[in-house]
Amino acid sequence: MVWGTTCQNSCVRPARIWFQFSPLPGLLLFCSTMETPAPSPPWQPITFGGVAAFSRASLGRLFLIQFIVALLAGASVHCFLLSAWFPVIQKTIARLPETGAIRAGQLEWHGPSPSWLAEGTFLSIVVDPAGGSRTGQSADVQLELERNGFRICSLLGCAVVPYPKNWSIALNRAEADPWWGAWRPFLLIGIGAGVVTGMMASWLALATLYSVPLRLIAFYSDRKVNWSGCWRIAVAAQWPGALLMSGAIFLYGLNRLNFVGFLFAWLLHLVVGWIYIGIAPTRLPRLAGAPRRRGNPFGEKKGKRFRG
Repeated sequence: MVWGTTCQNSCVRPARIWFQFSPLPGLLLFCSTMETPAPSPPWQPITFGGVAAFSRASLGRLFLIQFIVALLAGASVHCFLLSAWFPVIQKTIARLPETGAIRAGQLEWHGPSPSWLAEGTFLSIVVDPAGGSRTGQSADVQLELERNGFRICSLLGCAVVPYPKNWSIALNRAEADPWWGAWRPFLLIGIGAGVVTGMMASWLALATLYSVPLRLIAFYSDRKVNWSGCWRIAVAAQWPGALLMSGAIFLYGLNRLNFVGFLFAWLLHLVVGWIYIGIAPTRLPRLAGAPRRRGNPFGEKKGKRFRG
């Protein structure tokens, strides 16, 4: 009996091996119906290949993973506020005088000046109606309430913001304490929702900008991807940096990372996104028939030398 090496019939059912007798006597055909498994849907934006895999992701999956990453960032901000800033604000309210307010863009203060209301590692709050007093700064961020506005100081410098003319803010214990107790949970929810919404919107907007250089990289490296896939990769390329920044916020809130390290992490998370945009396209499949470029394209070819 002679064994055949080719299969004449098309294979329909996967994972099935069968034999077929040929009309010719003594010839037996062997046919395998093993099919190539479909690629698994993308799910992780950690590796360069994982980010590149989002070029074929559906919009639903893309927005789902994006929402999860933004939710982690919002959770890190939530934990930071609860552990670092909100306790200082609570101490500030407990030390407010019986009377005081901000009305018509002016601070009405009847206590000592300057007055340290609360001080911590991350935030300190000082009341200085006269302004110009050298109170010093021991916290990473210092809030100074002056006569016509408040001053925010940090390692990066100071910024002065005037009080709104049409606002009336109570700066006394009788009014501030119940207001803070009632609105504190809603402030946490609002800030968290703002972080999630703002990050998702910024990723989508920046992806439109980043998709242009990403498309050029894919084109000149002969990678198989269209404009829609480039935009999806540009969205996913920003997630590793966001995860890095979320971890930095969490460590900073636990006092495991100082303010200088926190600022460095903020700069680094931008660079990480650019690195993924530059490298992730090279993990895409190469176009069929595209030549593989080897060696230095700018180097000169050296001829062989023959000895006489």
